[in-house]
This record gives sequence, C-alpha cells and structure tokens, in this order.
Amino acid sequence: MIEIERKFLVSSDAFKNDALRKNHIAQGYLNSTPERTVRVRIKGDTGYLTIKGKSNETGLSRFEWEKEIPLEEAKALLLLCEKGIIEKNRYEVQVGKHLFEVDEFFGENEGLLLAEVELQSESEFFEKPHWLGDEVTQDQRYYNSYISNHPFTSW
Repeated sequence: MIEIERKFLVSSDAFKNDALRKNHIAQGYLNSTPERTVRVRIKGDTGYLTIKGKSNETGLSRFEWEKEIPLEEAKALLLLCEKGIIEKNRYEVQVGKHLFEVDEFFGENEGLLLAEVELQSESEFFEKPHWLGDEVTQDQRYYNSYISNHPFTSW
C-alpha cells in the first residue's frame, strides 16, 4: 500500500508512437488536502475510489489505497467532488522494464504533459526515454489534487 513513483514533465508527444494503451480519465476530489486526498476516478468504463496519504520527505513515497467501484457510483460521487474535475488521456508506454503512464491534460489544464513511473524502491534505476523532461516529483504544483484547484493555464 506504499506507492513509490517519480513524476516528470514530458518534452514532446513522441511517446504516443510507443503507447501500448490509451484511456480517457475523468477524476475529481472529495478531499484535496495534502495530508490526505480522496479521489474519484472514471477510467474507461470503470470507477475507482482512491485515498492517498501525505508524501514522505523525499516526495517519492506515500500511502495509497484504491478500490474499484461500480461505474454508476463513480459518476454519482463525481457530482459531489470539489470544483475542478480533471479530464485527461493516459497513455501507457513500456520503456525497458518499466511502464510509464503519460497524462495529456485537457480543459483548464490543456498543454500539460506529465509522466509517472512506479518503482519498487526509491533508489531503483530506470531507463529514461528521450521524451522525458525535467523531474517534478517534489513539486506539489504537479499533483493532480493541486491542479484540480489551480489549473495549469492560470500559472
């Protein structure tokens, strides 16, 4: 239940050529405080409820609990969410032994491209693709819970 991930800006859309899958995601937050976020997500035809704790000192690790929920329940919960529903396409791209999830945001977050890679340990080596830009793991402005309330286009 501990998630270890690193987050990066994406410098081009070259990742799309290598994507294994693409899913549309709509997500909102029932609670977006940094100490604990409660997220509702619809990915494709499936709903999810996710609770995340505060990141550790390095910003790489935090508690995460996620459960699949019925699609109709997820749609109803999205109506209760805080202002700022996020719309994005998620591309899954295999690079070496790791799967990168690249999010292409829409609406008020148009123009933002972020990649995440999950790791087994904070020091684990991973191959960096040529389209990977600057690391923003420790920059909370790039957390989805932040951009739901502070859209990228307003920065």
